[in-house]
Amino acid sequence: MTQTIHFLNRHRTIPVNVGSVSIGGNAPIVVQSMTNTDTADIAATVSQTIALANAGSELVRLTVNTMEAAQAVPKIKEQLERAACDVPLVGDFHFNGHKLLAAEPACAQALAKFRINPGNVGKGSKRDSQFAEMIELACQYEKPVRIGVNGGSLDQALLARLMDENSKQKTPEEPAIIVRKALVTSAIDSAQQAESLGLKKDQIIISCKVSNVQELIALYQDLAQQCHYALHLGLTEAGMGSKGIVSSTCALAVLLQQGIGDTIRLSLTPEPGGARTEEVRVAQEILQSLGLRSFIPSVIACPGCGRTTSTVFQQLAKDTQDYLAKHMPSWREQYPGVENMTLAVMGCVVNGPGESKQVNIGISLPGTGERPVAPVYIDGEKTVTLKGDNIAQEFQSIMMDYIKRHYKK
Repeated sequence: MTQTIHFLNRHRTIPVNVGSVSIGGNAPIVVQSMTNTDTADIAATVSQTIALANAGSELVRLTVNTMEAAQAVPKIKEQLERAACDVPLVGDFHFNGHKLLAAEPACAQALAKFRINPGNVGKGSKRDSQFAEMIELACQYEKPVRIGVNGGSLDQALLARLMDENSKQKTPEEPAIIVRKALVTSAIDSAQQAESLGLKKDQIIISCKVSNVQELIALYQDLAQQCHYALHLGLTEAGMGSKGIVSSTCALAVLLQQGIGDTIRLSLTPEPGGARTEEVRVAQEILQSLGLRSFIPSVIACPGCGRTTSTVFQQLAKDTQDYLAKHMPSWREQYPGVENMTLAVMGCVVNGPGESKQVNIGISLPGTGERPVAPVYIDGEKTVTLKGDNIAQEFQSIMMDYIKRHYKK
C-alpha cells in the first residue's frame, strides 16, 4: 500500500564515488554527518562514528585541524574496520590542510574524500598555491574533493572585487545579490581551477552554504543553473532544537522537491548532552517525508482530541516507533525492504479504521466512551481484535510476524 509521488526532474549532475558510496547522477540522495569529538581522541571519535553510521549516516566527516588529528585518522579507520564499520570518512580541512596531508600520507590514504573551503585555504598571495597543493594531493591519492563555500568564510577579495564592479554599474544590484553571486562564483571558479590542476569532474562536489533559508534556496537555484557538479546541500549553522529542524526542513524540502541536491547534512546544534545522531535522523525523515528514500517503517498517528482523553494510543505510537528504531540496524540486513513498511496507530473510531486500512498494519484504539477493543488491519483487511493490558506486546508480535513473512531474504 504505497503512494506514487511525482517529482520535478532531478537536476542532472556528474556522479562521484566516495569510497563505496555514489553521489550524484542517478544515485539516491546520500545522508552524511560530522563528528564533534576531538579527532585526536581516537576512542571518542571511533565511538561517535559508529553511532552515526548505525543511525544511518552514509558518510562521516572528521575535523582534521592539527598534526595529532591527522595522525589519528588512520588509527580511527583501523579501529572502525575491526568493528566492522565501513562508513567512508571525510577529512574537513581549513587553513593548514596542505601541510597536514603532505606530512601525513597515511591520513590522506585513510580518507575517502577531502573537504576544503576556498575562503579558508590561505590568505593573499598564498591562496592559489595552497589551494593547488590541496588539489595536487587529492590527485596524487585519487580522492574526490568537496569544495565548500560558506557565507561566514567567503573569499573577501573576490567579494570586494564584485562589489566594486557592481558599484560602477549604472543600476547597481542589491548587496545581497552580489554576495550570492560571490558565493556561486567562488564555488564554480574553484571547481574549474581544480580541474585545470588535474582533478576530474567526477571527483568534484561543491556546496554554497548559508544560514538564511531564502538565501540558501536562491543560492542553490543559481548553482544548479550554472553547473553540473554534484551538489552537497545543507543549511549551515541551522541552530538548536525545533528552530534548527524547521529551518533546515524548509530550505531542503523546497530544493529537493525541485530536484536539487545529491547529498545532505543537517547542521544542527545538539542540545546539551544530546545525541549527535539527531542530525542523521532528521535528514532521513526529510527524505522519507518527501518520498525520496525510505529508511525505517513509517508510523502515522493521530494528534489526539477530546475523544481520546486516554493516553494509551500515544504510548503505543511511541513504543512502536522506539521498537522500530531499536531493531532497524539488524533488520536492514535480515529483512531487505522492511523500511518501506507503513503502520498506523490511531486513537478513535472517527479516522482510526479508515487510516488503518490504508497501511500495511494499522490499529485503531478505543476513544473515550468507545468499546474497549482495538481492531487490527493487515493490508486493508481486519484480522484480529486486541484487548486487555498486553496490546503493545501483541501488536509488536503481529508486526514481527508480518516482517518475517513479507521481507525475508
